[in-house]
Amino acid sequence: MYIGTPLGHNATKILLLGSGELGKEFCIEALRLGIEVIAVDKYQFAPAQQVAQRYYVIDMQNPQQIRDIVYREKPDFIVPEIEAIDTEVLLELEKEGFNVIPSAKAVRYTMDRISIRRLAAEKLGLKTSKYKFASNIEDYKKAVNEIGLPVVVKPVMSSSGKGQSIVRREEDIEKAWYYAQENARGKGGEVIIEEFINFDYEITLLTVRTKNQGTLYCEPIGHIQVDGDYWESWQPHQMSETALTKAKEIAKKITDALGGYGIFGCEMFVKGDEVWFNEISPRPHDTGMTTMITQEMSEFEIHLRAILGLPISTKMIVPAGASYCFHSKTYSASPKYEGLEDALSIPNTKIRIFGKPTTRPKRRMGVALAYGNTVDEAREKAKKTAKLIKVIEE
Repeated sequence: MYIGTPLGHNATKILLLGSGELGKEFCIEALRLGIEVIAVDKYQFAPAQQVAQRYYVIDMQNPQQIRDIVYREKPDFIVPEIEAIDTEVLLELEKEGFNVIPSAKAVRYTMDRISIRRLAAEKLGLKTSKYKFASNIEDYKKAVNEIGLPVVVKPVMSSSGKGQSIVRREEDIEKAWYYAQENARGKGGEVIIEEFINFDYEITLLTVRTKNQGTLYCEPIGHIQVDGDYWESWQPHQMSETALTKAKEIAKKITDALGGYGIFGCEMFVKGDEVWFNEISPRPHDTGMTTMITQEMSEFEIHLRAILGLPISTKMIVPAGASYCFHSKTYSASPKYEGLEDALSIPNTKIRIFGKPTTRPKRRMGVALAYGNTVDEAREKAKKTAKLIKVIEE
């Protein structure tokens, strides 16, 4: 394995499909190793586009536009950063010899909740919530009735909680159907109806498939979601040895089935010693941003090293750490940020402003990171730091 010279005839190239805040951190890690990065997204000046050597703005669900860029750039690695991509073209490109990370199958399955749930529950026998799929409102209502309230309703094609609802009352059943339709990503209007698990907590277990070190695991990450979207996370999340062993077994089974090399964010519900598989992403996970302050290597460096076949450490270097996001409130362009001096006066904290060119209500614009001697101390510092940052929208 070798790494060439960026912009040279022997450059090692990564084509990054999706250029959000996670892609930006991954891009920075790649640049540090002398890799040439081409960042692609559906809008201009996305965070990773601001640091990559080159970028394109395309319709990410247009297979021909993706194919044109791949043929033009001839990347060594195609690294999807988001779910809203035409995945069929990635399967075709992989058959032609292009290296899709971690694998085209993994990207395809994890974008489609039908495929990933059937793989997990029916083929691998993993413990999941009861579920049904529906492609029209009549079948949807029937499925809700059969599973019984409360239920969780999600589009089969979505990410980051888009279109997700918890339905507790009969009067909200129809509303949840239309909310899922309006916020679905990709093609199709099918939804998944899931039994609501009364879990004690939810974790992300960052799981790494490597070429030479087998399967590695980061310490479990606890998190809080608001409307299905990550808001706060911390590491490590305390859980019983029995539950952690079960979580690792689940993560290994699902990642082995998906294949390839890289980091996976495996989301699970835990109640006592019982563990249910929920979802998985074949890339760095938003809740894993806390690893930027807790670990010897962040999830972004780990993902890159796994792709390249380089040695990896998942060791934590602080007793506990946390992240807390700050958001915009309205629609605007070119926001400003105030309060950094006060925020960063809190010891053992850092700020990451994503640099998104526009705002909208509840859009994640940055994250505060903190570490401490305990999870509670770290969480308190991260939240206090984030609350001091003001997003000024003009």
